[in-house]
Amino acid sequence: MYTDDPQEFYNNLNKELPLLGIDPGTKNIGLAISDINKTIATPLDVLKNKKYKDLVNFINETQNNHGLSGIVIGYPINMDGTIGPKAQSSNSLADNLDKDTDLPILLWDERLSTTVVEKMLISADISRNKRKKNIDKLAASYILQGFLDLASKLKES
Repeated sequence: MYTDDPQEFYNNLNKELPLLGIDPGTKNIGLAISDINKTIATPLDVLKNKKYKDLVNFINETQNNHGLSGIVIGYPINMDGTIGPKAQSSNSLADNLDKDTDLPILLWDERLSTTVVEKMLISADISRNKRKKNIDKLAASYILQGFLDLASKLKES
């Protein structure tokens, strides 16, 4: 099951397992994981975006090592709200992962997430080389944290 409805996604989660965040890019895929309480996202890894099977293997390994309750995929909708090629690519990724995993998947609006993270790293005076190595997993963490912040409100309602 994949959706862009946070409430539907939340209702299908195992409340005692972490979430995986994915920032799919053309060259790299940033990955992040939440704590089991689903309050804090932590950058995890960066995979080269070459073989889809590498991502599936990573997800399966992570599920075996940590357990996972779901996947939050960055969904880069255009600023005017339309679905462009990058968002279509995220949609295809969600569709494929839905077939290859048994995890609920959320497409999370991530407009400007990489830009925000890059500006934070620049303001923290992080070198260009270190930014380049870490930006994708930090963007995945930023995307996942966005959902986690909303999820804390969904718990209350």
